[in-house]
Amino acid sequence: MKYTLKDYQVDGVLQVLGNLGTALGLYARGQESAVALTAPTGSGKTVMAAAIIESLFFGSDDFEADPTATVIWFSDDPNLNDQSRTRLTQASDRLTYDRLVTVRAGLWRPVPMLDAGKVYFLNTQQLARGARLTRGWEERGGDATLFDNVIPPDDLAWNIWETIANTVDQEDRTLYLVLDEAHRGFNTRTSTERATIVSRLVNGIDIGQPIPIVLGISATIDRFREAMKNLETSAGYTRRTFEVSVNPERVVDSGLLKDTVVLDIPAEAGNFDTVLVTRAARKLRESSERWVKYANSQNSADTVAPLMVLQVPNLPDPLQIGAALDAVAAEIPGLGLANVRHVFGGGGGTEEFGSWVVDWIEPQRVEETKSVRVLVAKEAISTGWDCPRAEVLVSFRPAKDHTHITQMLGRMIRTPLARRVPGDERLNAVDCILPFFDRTTAGNVVKYMTGLIPEIPGGAQKVVLDGRELHPNLSIPQRVWEEWDGLPTLVVPQRGVAPVKRLVLLAQELSNDSLQPGAVGMALQEMHAVLDGYAVRYQGKLDDAVSEILRVHGQTLVGARGGSAVTYTSFVETADDRAIGVGFDFAKKAFGGELAMSYLNHHAGEDDDLRDSYVTTAALATVKEIRERLDAEADKMSDEWFDRYRVAIRGLSDERQQVYEDVRALAANPQITTLRRPRTRIEDFAVAGPDELLAWVAAPTVEKHLMSDERGQFPVGSLNEWEQDVVRAEIARPDSVAWYRNPSRPAVDSLGIVYRDDLGNWRSMHADFIFFNEIGGEVKASIVDPHGHHLEDSMIKLRALADFANEFGDRFHRIEALDKVGGRMRLLDLKDSDTRATVRSWTGAVEALYLEPVARNYS
Repeated sequence: MKYTLKDYQVDGVLQVLGNLGTALGLYARGQESAVALTAPTGSGKTVMAAAIIESLFFGSDDFEADPTATVIWFSDDPNLNDQSRTRLTQASDRLTYDRLVTVRAGLWRPVPMLDAGKVYFLNTQQLARGARLTRGWEERGGDATLFDNVIPPDDLAWNIWETIANTVDQEDRTLYLVLDEAHRGFNTRTSTERATIVSRLVNGIDIGQPIPIVLGISATIDRFREAMKNLETSAGYTRRTFEVSVNPERVVDSGLLKDTVVLDIPAEAGNFDTVLVTRAARKLRESSERWVKYANSQNSADTVAPLMVLQVPNLPDPLQIGAALDAVAAEIPGLGLANVRHVFGGGGGTEEFGSWVVDWIEPQRVEETKSVRVLVAKEAISTGWDCPRAEVLVSFRPAKDHTHITQMLGRMIRTPLARRVPGDERLNAVDCILPFFDRTTAGNVVKYMTGLIPEIPGGAQKVVLDGRELHPNLSIPQRVWEEWDGLPTLVVPQRGVAPVKRLVLLAQELSNDSLQPGAVGMALQEMHAVLDGYAVRYQGKLDDAVSEILRVHGQTLVGARGGSAVTYTSFVETADDRAIGVGFDFAKKAFGGELAMSYLNHHAGEDDDLRDSYVTTAALATVKEIRERLDAEADKMSDEWFDRYRVAIRGLSDERQQVYEDVRALAANPQITTLRRPRTRIEDFAVAGPDELLAWVAAPTVEKHLMSDERGQFPVGSLNEWEQDVVRAEIARPDSVAWYRNPSRPAVDSLGIVYRDDLGNWRSMHADFIFFNEIGGEVKASIVDPHGHHLEDSMIKLRALADFANEFGDRFHRIEALDKVGGRMRLLDLKDSDTRATVRSWTGAVEALYLEPVARNYS
């Protein structure tokens, strides 16, 4: 793979592969299966699919390749297929274009059959009645075809159904059907013919037998699940279905999705469409300038070119669109026809919008065509389309069309760099301008975006109606920021790799950045010395392991005619080179390929006795004590390098710093790092009003926050009543200097506390508030976390905060958990060892804990 998968992507891929392995075994016994992969919009489903298919064809550390695998990739739209084909090649260096075949008419072959190790792209239109693929076609010209232009002796053209049927019939082929955007084929709004085509394909009505294994990839799984059941009923057979679901919270945590949606609406009745379009154009221009500035600060030649989507009704007014384009051009000097395109249906052509004659562009080409800065569209453009650089949406659709608007926003929420811009909420946001909405109907968009769209993670985005950009508060003393810079935060460990592999990855990055030239060689030499030393220390166990490597154990079973028993006789044979090679493969998995190969050469030395070195290296990997000691030494060396180059790494670009954080997170246990300062932040200065007539009113504000507007104010309308009470009580203390509303997501400017959930998975929590007080002439930080007892995971998170206090309590003035019980605010002082012990051992209700003697009234 060209990409490093996110942890949730790795988990999803492994689960799917495990289920596909089971499905392959079931198929050998005559049982068809389906595997459903459901993941939210923006989670990288095609990247996961690339990893799955690559493992199917070529195998991986965790999956044995299926040499019979033949894949049909099926979708509702040929454009979507083209986009998916391109993305697969971008994600995988092994899925080359010759393995990704767009099916066309003219299936000429003596034996019609799809090749193993290839992906064939089909769509519903190609399988419709009367289509060239389904009725056969004599392709005698020079057009590009699926197969070579070889006409069989009887001049027969095989159609697609015959080709698929023959593929399924072959013992050396296993057909996997990938349904991209799987829910579309079974959608009740989809045409009857399309739904029938998918059903006929899955059930194999036209080939005489069902497709062996189906992989459905979708943002919503309910319809797919129900469809599988309906297909079984209608076809009279049973298809076992496995489901793999990506947790939306993990997608949000990954930084692949924009954090904030800013909604702009008219504050009064009237026709303000061109005024708001001008505002949108100004946002686009400012975003462009900000991205240029950011690229320059990172010494990057690749600058994000933000895009505006102008969404119009199904029956648009060309003059209105032309006026909007005029307003955009007036705000952005140099914007011309080359920078504007449309994606109206119909397959191309130009559209006249006032004085603008605008060309059509394929939706899947918008992202890569950076010269396009304004895109005119109707509904959600197309299924599967997304454009991470789309940052501004202006919708001329009426208020009743809020569903269409939110669906479009769902296509704009991916971050253009596939990561958060550290500390800069402005560059992690998308703007939505709604000229024909009022406050009440805009509130529907807020509700819909934050929890009612199944394709988008519920609550993934912070949606603001009066979003204002905040910057570091100029009234905050520098001493506060110095204290901030030293605060610890924990990184959630991703799917752990062997410590030696992690060390080598770190060494490669240090060498790439010239921070430690020759780091890979240094790391390997150190590990060679470790292995040499422990080989001597555990000589006896190593000798036993060598003996086992050199011997192959087996049993002979003998049963005589007329006898009632089977006799078993053990035998031992000397291992051949192939058997030794299997042992060495285990060493490569245990130590990593780089160390296994380098130690092989190191051990052989000048004698060049490779066979003995293969055996010794393989044997070392089987001795548990040696593996454990090696892992410990590798972790120790990694920690030393992270400490040594901490300042130098902080001086690198954001992208390079993120690479090191990703390597850090590959450890088996949580890793400590330091907070980075926030750069910008977007907060909502509006809150819900007391009634429908005042749907939104100005939010209350307070001072002393690290991030503020030009007046030094920070809005607290998003906090509940008792959280606001805590903030006001804390900043009113005589020694109060500053405070910070800790973001509730993993980010470089959010203090994170790591814990294991009920299933044993690593998760992170983010305490609500950090307060800064002047204590004895020094600025000290305190964690104060209003901790609602009503939440299901409240006890787990409370224990996590206690564990954090146990390890890092000396770095803070106070670490307190608060809860409102019986009308009184109560606190648990987690710097107190007795309180921590009570929290760890508590088995009752969380609410009751705050009534125990270890708790006290908050004041």
